[in-house]
Amino acid sequence: MGDIKDFNCTYDNSAGIRSEVTEGLGLTFPDAYTHCDTMVTLSKVLKEKDKAVICELPFCHTLEAESMGGIINLGNEIAGPRAGGYVCTDVEEILNLPDMDFTKNRIHETLLACKKLRGEGEHVVFEVAGPFTILNVLIDARYVFKGMRKKPEVMEKVFWKLGEQILKYMELVKEYGGDLISYADSSGGVNILGPKMMEDVTVNFTYPFLKKVEQLADDKTMILLCPKTTLALIGTEKAKFVDHQLEEPIGYAQACIHMIGKAHFAGQMCIKNVGYQLNHGIFKEVKLL
Repeated sequence: MGDIKDFNCTYDNSAGIRSEVTEGLGLTFPDAYTHCDTMVTLSKVLKEKDKAVICELPFCHTLEAESMGGIINLGNEIAGPRAGGYVCTDVEEILNLPDMDFTKNRIHETLLACKKLRGEGEHVVFEVAGPFTILNVLIDARYVFKGMRKKPEVMEKVFWKLGEQILKYMELVKEYGGDLISYADSSGGVNILGPKMMEDVTVNFTYPFLKKVEQLADDKTMILLCPKTTLALIGTEKAKFVDHQLEEPIGYAQACIHMIGKAHFAGQMCIKNVGYQLNHGIFKEVKLL
């Protein structure tokens, strides 16, 4: 069994929305979470408030599940959209859900917001959820763990059903101009799954899935990994860090922008840690093996 270390993340459920960001904007919530133009406004204000160098989209981890029929509580000006109720009680029901529909509703408006921000010269980190995070919205987690123990062949199909849809989503994000595509699945971290299950998921799904995702990385696009995913890949010997010495100390987000076209994957820090500095100027590329 590999030695998978955990990353102590305080950003798992943070989408940045808070009263100091939304106050005084003249927006109506939760309606503001559903339209391209208001998403652009929120993203720019969030960037300004956080003194960040990149704009962030979306403001929740529910778009993927919602586009498959998930029930969402759209929240308010203090808390963004979140799960509103489960639509499945057995993992086999996930296989009968429709594919993600990227042509309408919030997920489409968010893609349009990405395109508009890029057209205005902004760098955009577009956050895409992994299977466990999506499943958390669609079904109670206890049924997922039960399925992994008793119906592993069904869960394999579930992971790849979701994986294929996530990949299509990421392809669209790239098409709509997203230059930093973030993939995170903190609901499936080693602290939740345990070492054995985490190793199985990493080897049998995460690694082969990311080999497909790697094809999206080019001189205009980089893939950012949640450090939990990075450490799982390294712990199972499916990836390694490759150091790149930059000319000077630099912020992590700025380094990611600088390394577009020079590395396929980043993942040494959570991109939500907007103040994180690479004090020694060393960018650690995540290299899949």
